[in-house]
Amino acid sequence: MVQVNAIGDACPIPVIKTLHALQDLNGAGTVQTLVDNEIAVQNLTRLAESKGCSITTEKRSDKEFCVTITTENSIGKAEADEQMACTVPAAQKKTVVVISADHMGEGDEELGRILMKGFIFALTQQEHLPSTILFYNGGARLTCEDSASLEDLKNLASLGVEILTCGTCLNHYGLTDKLAVGDVTNMYVITEKQMQADLILRP
Repeated sequence: MVQVNAIGDACPIPVIKTLHALQDLNGAGTVQTLVDNEIAVQNLTRLAESKGCSITTEKRSDKEFCVTITTENSIGKAEADEQMACTVPAAQKKTVVVISADHMGEGDEELGRILMKGFIFALTQQEHLPSTILFYNGGARLTCEDSASLEDLKNLASLGVEILTCGTCLNHYGLTDKLAVGDVTNMYVITEKQMQADLILRP
């Protein structure tokens, strides 16, 4: 049995830690994950169901839950899936992510910034990465110095994801000299990238 301590970890880190542990089993086995909230339990339950694994949960206290996931088969790593995908490249959709604010959703902007950071981190963990991420308006702040998502965006760029930020937006916010990842772009390219996309994600 492999044990994973995800207490105190924000979404989606408990799921990602558990998925990596399942992959590292290289066959049948059990992963036991400790989390501190019911939302994480629900997310882990969905992970188990998506991978065809059995799952049991134990509530040890209001702030401690033990989730046990058992698999009878090897959980394939992303590299293997990518290799299979390369045999049929036409099946790979071109996904463009469009980020127009430094927060995700409406309501509490502080919460929204936490959610956006989690979203961008989650992108780095996907088996199929987007081809391009477009940043404009308030989203331009995320590609600049002191951005909480800067390391994740640099990681995505190193993996071949195109990172483009609106030059007009950088100028408007006084960030032209602060861009720290990717390239400056314009509205024609922003429009063109979306027109050519098979799928557009707007967090």
